[in-house]
Amino acid sequence: MSWRDPDREDTTIYKVVVNHEEQYSIWPEYQDNPLGWKDVGKVGSKPECLAYIREVWTDMRPLSLRKKMGEMVKNPAPPPLPDPNGPREKTLVDRLCEGDHPVEVGLRPERTVTLFKAAIDRNYVHIKFTNTRGGTELGVRLDREACDFNEADFENCTGKLHVEGGLTLDYVKVRLIADLDLPTLEGKGHLMKVAAEAGD
Repeated sequence: MSWRDPDREDTTIYKVVVNHEEQYSIWPEYQDNPLGWKDVGKVGSKPECLAYIREVWTDMRPLSLRKKMGEMVKNPAPPPLPDPNGPREKTLVDRLCEGDHPVEVGLRPERTVTLFKAAIDRNYVHIKFTNTRGGTELGVRLDREACDFNEADFENCTGKLHVEGGLTLDYVKVRLIADLDLPTLEGKGHLMKVAAEAGD
């Protein structure tokens, strides 16, 4: 049995039809259109009609989908609301409890070793976390037993020191721990949450 090209033997005259979704097809010209389809005015052989469809039907998406996607571009949906049961953004306390952060001594009217020494003598210093939005300056009541000033030479403004003290930040009791360079009054520090004592 020899191979035959069905298109070559198909002598039917076709018409191009389109539905309400602007999807195209061909239909024998002598038959009534199927329900929901109408003529576009193109009539010819099967290859001619298919070539016409390829030329005019450049977007294969149905009309309703194209309209919907166009509306979504013009009026994008608002971002979804955060899941109340999902992960929560870390609090300032949580962020400052993770790892070490750059800190500096907070002093007014100017930052000097002399003023810092006076604050230490009062057992109350200000330490500022500089990598938070706008900076976070905290007043710290020093724990003299945990502090270490042995390597600090306040007269010559040299050396290093270790400070620790307690405070309450955003209703959470925390302990500030910082290592400072005396000449620059800068260093690294972090917070540590303090476990609530019985009766608190």
